[in-house]
Amino acid sequence: MERTGKTSWVLRIVAAAHLVAIAGQPVFAGVYLSGGYDGLRLHAAGADVVTSLGYLQLVAAIVVRLRLRRAWPCLATTAVVAAETVQYFAGLDGALWLHIPLGVLTVAGLVSLVVALWRRPLEAVDA
Repeated sequence: MERTGKTSWVLRIVAAAHLVAIAGQPVFAGVYLSGGYDGLRLHAAGADVVTSLGYLQLVAAIVVRLRLRRAWPCLATTAVVAAETVQYFAGLDGALWLHIPLGVLTVAGLVSLVVALWRRPLEAVDA
């Protein structure tokens, strides 16, 4: 029977926190677009939190890669973090044509990744 180790739990928890943070971003953007100018400040602060959690998740995924020899969490996290980074700078530049659709794809990608991380234990691959 497989069991989930501490390394996997850390990745799961960081990824779940990352998901909670990113879920607030469309809400804050909607507040701003509805005329609540504090929404833009919250959206900007949220972007910093989401990005920080993304990089923390990447570190945890690298540890999973090294300790458990599981590549897919690291590869998937790298893709999500790369998309978030592009999206972050597109938002700073005001390139909404890229920022909004990439935001939707990033949220969907992170939801899929978190579900996959929680579905089964990430034990080491036999050498």
